[in-house]
Amino acid sequence: MDALNSDNVTKTSKKVNLMAKSTDIKLPTTIELEKSVQLFKAFGDQTRYKILFLLTERSLSVNEIAEIIGISQSAISHQLKLLRQTGLVRGIRSGQKVNYQLSDRHIMTIFEQVREHVSEKRTGAAN
Repeated sequence: MDALNSDNVTKTSKKVNLMAKSTDIKLPTTIELEKSVQLFKAFGDQTRYKILFLLTERSLSVNEIAEIIGISQSAISHQLKLLRQTGLVRGIRSGQKVNYQLSDRHIMTIFEQVREHVSEKRTGAAN
């Protein structure tokens, strides 16, 4: 084999190796995808986002959340129901009062990452 053909074989084998590596990428399972999409949908609503943001500070009742955000208790209850179903918040009963809190530390970490991301200066990005 001459040097010219040897170079072509090397280039071709490199392309094949790159293609082989790209097929090693595994997509999430259907269930993981569905759960992830539901999580992002929950974050995609401004009212739910505000509720989650408040709950990063401390646990709050429906009344407290409604007063801070400035919408009805029934609207807050509806949003909290969706957030509970997604597994983002949980209610802790104390007598007749229910205080809501984030389900786990992961939610707090997501918020910290989002805040950091949106506060970064980006070249060419809209402000």
